[in-house]
Parts: sequence; C-alpha cells; structure tokens
Amino acid sequence: MQFSKYFIAVAFSTVLTVSAFAQNVTVTDAWVRATVPGQKASGAFMKITANANTKLIGVSSPVAGVAEIHEMKMDKDVMHMAALPNGLDLPAGKAVELKPGGFHVMLMDIKAPLTKDSTVPMTLTLQDAKGVKSTVALKVLVGMQPPMMQSHDHGTHNHGDHDHGDHNH
Repeated sequence: MQFSKYFIAVAFSTVLTVSAFAQNVTVTDAWVRATVPGQKASGAFMKITANANTKLIGVSSPVAGVAEIHEMKMDKDVMHMAALPNGLDLPAGKAVELKPGGFHVMLMDIKAPLTKDSTVPMTLTLQDAKGVKSTVALKVLVGMQPPMMQSHDHGTHNHGDHDHGDHNH
C-alpha cells in the first residue's frame, strides 16, 4: 500500500514536470494540504524552476474563490503572512520552493473539502523578463504532508528545523 502511494506521488510529480516543461518552467513536488469540512483556506506547495528569469504573477483554481501567492516571515518574534502583489521572482535555473512557513499559494474561500489523495486543478500565471505572459495548468495531489514524505520514518530526520504543531492555512 505504501509503495502504491509513493508510486502515485512520483507519477503525479512526473506529469506535473512534463506539462509544465512546455512553458520553460518545471514544477515538482506539488501538493495541497487537505482540509476538514467547514475549513475555508488551505495552502499549496511546490518547487518551481524556470529556464530564464521569470515571475510567478498569479494563480487560480476552481476549488477556491480566491488564490494568491503569499509569503510568511518572522518579524520581531511574530509570524506574518501577506500576499505578494508584485508576484514571486523565479531566477533562471534556481529552484524556488513554495513550502509551509515560507512562500506558498494560499487557497481561500474553498468551495468543498479538499480530501486526501484527490487532485486539485490549478493554473499558474507567469511573466518572462520581456513581459510575455504564459500559463501552466497543473493537477495537484491533496495530502497531509509533501508527497515524498508520505511514508518517511520520523526517526531519521532532524525535528529541530520544523514544527509539527497544530496549524492551518
């Protein structure tokens, strides 16, 4: 059973990479945090690598009334989250990680619960250095944690870097 979940996660990551590669952008390790009934917000996370200097300027999904690019950062011992109205820079050849506690896609006004192992359609809007816009259509796996960590052993990594606390996006 664990192998099949891992295989599905790898298959989805491969599909995402292939579909996004046509836009000179590679998207890997994409996932959306599952929600519970009544929860109206969640986060989407992924690694994005652009072949040339590009900017992620927008995101949309039919599962959410609002989808925005957000950043979380510490300011005097207080965590702040805010939208990035000017988008997120994707330097050429450098993987930019959208992850919990950092840059991420915020899905708000969610229309129905996002259930584990389902997929969420999502469209990224990009703009290159010349101002030319393009879109990348994705189908993102819903889970409780990143796809590659679904079956990892908690005893083999350092918990000092992150918090498994109770939080929602």
